[in-house]
Amino acid sequence: MIKMYNTDINTNITEETKDLKKGNWINMISPTEEEIQRVCAALQIKQDFIRYSLDEEEKARIDTEDDDNTTLYIIDIPVIESDRTRRVYVTMPIGVIFVRDDYIITVSQKNNDIIKDIKTENVITYKKSRFLLQILYANSKKFLSLLYKINKELESTENKLKNSLQNEGLLKMLDLEKSLVYFTTSLKSNEVVMEKTMRGKIIKLYEEDEDILEDSIIENKQAIEMAKIYSDILNGTMDAYASIISNNLNRVMKFLTSITIILSIPTMIASFWGMNVPVPMQNNPYGFIILIGFSVIISVIATVWLNKRDMLK
Repeated sequence: MIKMYNTDINTNITEETKDLKKGNWINMISPTEEEIQRVCAALQIKQDFIRYSLDEEEKARIDTEDDDNTTLYIIDIPVIESDRTRRVYVTMPIGVIFVRDDYIITVSQKNNDIIKDIKTENVITYKKSRFLLQILYANSKKFLSLLYKINKELESTENKLKNSLQNEGLLKMLDLEKSLVYFTTSLKSNEVVMEKTMRGKIIKLYEEDEDILEDSIIENKQAIEMAKIYSDILNGTMDAYASIISNNLNRVMKFLTSITIILSIPTMIASFWGMNVPVPMQNNPYGFIILIGFSVIISVIATVWLNKRDMLK
């Protein structure tokens, strides 16, 4: 899907347009092969930068192509993937391509909140540096927002696990741990991109632009710290629950072993007196009652002894 937007230089009103003209913002979401070829032919650029932006494995970076005077920014953004039973926070790349001083192209694999948020802001398509910085700032804010949600989900899952150690809760914590790893890696990559941009050697920055970029860097650093703190808390919690599970298993095994010892006492006595050889009290009319009483007494003594050593708790 391709949509184009253009800002009227006189009114500063941005509207969707069907005409390809200088100053356009071209937004490509999961473009087809035919759409990629059509845009590249019209703008006289290579297809590489667009294809890089659609690669799930691409990490945040900056690349330039001197032949057609294009610059590629790849930025990692947070997205939520969900199905009927799970919701996982992951990241994906989006590409921002500066084509000479004429066009801006954004390329992403799917619809995302960053582009949606940018549309609702006061976007000026001919201010290309400002456009990129708005994306960077919106992206940093989105990371922070989702980190707060991850923390809320972590607290909710912890409360559920305190009452019952179910596999569902543990698997949820594992998903959150993966999400924090994805976020931390992407945030650090984005930080490198923003630091390079701050030096002003790739795109021209005006004073107001520098303020926005500084705010973006601060928000990004805060997100990195939050992700690290939540990750440390989660790792500690997972280790604690692993110890609890192991301890519970040891308690169950200890209890079952003690019960086995207690039950084996009357079984052993019955086995001795069940042999086909002369045994004490074999002719005693009260021999059975005496043996039963003897077995009960020995079992009670064993139970008391094991209980004092916390083997039945």
